Amino acid sequence: MTGTVRNSLAEGLATLLFVFSIVAAINNAGDFAPLAIGFTLMVLIYATGHLSGAHLNPAVSLGALIRGALSARDFVAYLIAQLVGGVLGALLAGAIFGAPEAAVAIETAPAFLVEAVFTFILVYVVLNVATSKDTEGNSFYGLAIGSVVVVGAFAVGPISGGGFNPAVALGLAVHGDFDWANIWLYFVAPLVGGALAGFAFRAFNAHDLAKVTA
Repeated sequence: MTGTVRNSLAEGLATLLFVFSIVAAINNAGDFAPLAIGFTLMVLIYATGHLSGAHLNPAVSLGALIRGALSARDFVAYLIAQLVGGVLGALLAGAIFGAPEAAVAIETAPAFLVEAVFTFILVYVVLNVATSKDTEGNSFYGLAIGSVVVVGAFAVGPISGGGFNPAVALGLAVHGDFDWANIWLYFVAPLVGGALAGFAFRAFNAHDLAKVTA
């Protein structure tokens, strides 16, 4: 198996495992949940990076598209696979852990801002450590990316729930952790942050903008 089919299936499987692990951490890891989630993302990135680039996040894929590291066709395939994977991961977790008593309560404006800002940080880090020719072949990319999620979850998780990822947000809404009334926020804010990160990468890396076609 090669090409777009392989890569999108790898994205879907990794996103499924990520969302399942997030729900498991929320249920069982207590105050250490952000660490468990960040380490899970790190190991899944190392396991999947050589296949698909290990985006596991539509906002990362959007940033990669704008940066020129992903084709439009692959972006659509990744997006579908990530969202389906997120839903399946949530359904699997729900079968084991059940549903939460209540969804995360948020205030719209602060939640939107922190979701956009930390997704910007996440995607900006991804593009610079995992797609730049200046850092090509490094061994720290997974640790760097996973650490952003740890910091974001600790720093602003109480404000927004710490989604930073539309596929994760969809899964957490299916499981009952995020309110469906707020799902628009968990899609729009990360995609805004991801897009801005893509443009920021282009602004600082004019020497590294080979365009992917198809």
